[in-house]
Amino acid sequence: MAQSFPVQLIKNRYWASLYHLFQNHWKLKSVFTTKYFDLNAETVKFQALKRNAAPWSSSEKIMLNLALHLFNERNKFNLSDLDYLDDYNRKLAFEAMKIRFGS
Repeated sequence: MAQSFPVQLIKNRYWASLYHLFQNHWKLKSVFTTKYFDLNAETVKFQALKRNAAPWSSSEKIMLNLALHLFNERNKFNLSDLDYLDDYNRKLAFEAMKIRFGS
């Protein structure tokens, strides 16, 4: 079930960057559900998302890993992985980084 995104979380740069990627990437959008996100409790089920993403393509996993890293830096991300993205996904990634780290 899709969730409506609370306004207070959009003001939070960690949530806003994650939300940007999950709303604009077709594969991430497909898993933006209550199975993995509890927006009321402000929690994300990182391990469950990663398990679900096991069969995904490399670029889809890169986008997931970036989203999780922007939300919480304990989720490691290799910046060089951006080289593997197409133009659309690279643009999306940079937009999310700008949201997270500011202009």
